[in-house]
Amino acid sequence: MLFGYTEEQLANFFLTYGVAAFILFMVFIIGHLAWQSKAGKFGTFVIFLGLGVGFLGFIAKFVIQWYLEKH
Repeated sequence: MLFGYTEEQLANFFLTYGVAAFILFMVFIIGHLAWQSKAGKFGTFVIFLGLGVGFLGFIAKFVIQWYLEKH
C-alpha cells in the first residue's frame, strides 16, 4: 500500500490518466516539431496520422475492456 492505495489501484490510475497525459504531451511535441521543421500541411497531416493510429489503439483498448466487462 502506498498512500492508502493498493498497487492495482495505482497501476489502473496511471495506465489510464498517465498514458493519456503522455499522449497529449506527445501531441504538443510532434506539433512543435512539425512547426519547427516547416513540414507543411501534408507533412503535418502525415505525422499526426501516424500518431493517431496509436491513439486509436489506446482508445480501442478501453472500449474492448469495457465491452468484455459488461458482457
